[in-house]
Amino acid sequence: MAVFVSHSEEETLCWAETFAKTLKAGDTVLLEGEMGAGKTVLAKGIARGLGIRAEVTSPTYAYINSYEEGRLPLYHFDCYRVASEDYACALGFGEYFQAGGVCLVEWSERIPSLLPADCKVIKIKKTVGGREIEF
Repeated sequence: MAVFVSHSEEETLCWAETFAKTLKAGDTVLLEGEMGAGKTVLAKGIARGLGIRAEVTSPTYAYINSYEEGRLPLYHFDCYRVASEDYACALGFGEYFQAGGVCLVEWSERIPSLLPADCKVIKIKKTVGGREIEF
């Protein structure tokens, strides 16, 4: 894995925008990090890199936010409040992994058996001077 050190939100957005250019249809990216680490900032940058102009927000209460306007559709999951994998199945999570877009999943450890086998992982950690992004 490689590491990028970000000193600002804008640097994180720019890194994520560049990373998005490597993504292809069907990719699933797990965004790992503690609450407030910057997972949604990464999602905003990835969306920007896919050409999505809509405001990207955390799907904490919606579970999934869909953005269809970019180079590829983007499905942003927040599994923090998902009570069980059965509940996630009932919400139709599995269908999104087969929909031909890019799936970004926060708190993926709550739905391990639903995830595709070949997920990409981005870990983000707060540091004294900013964020450390491991990918």
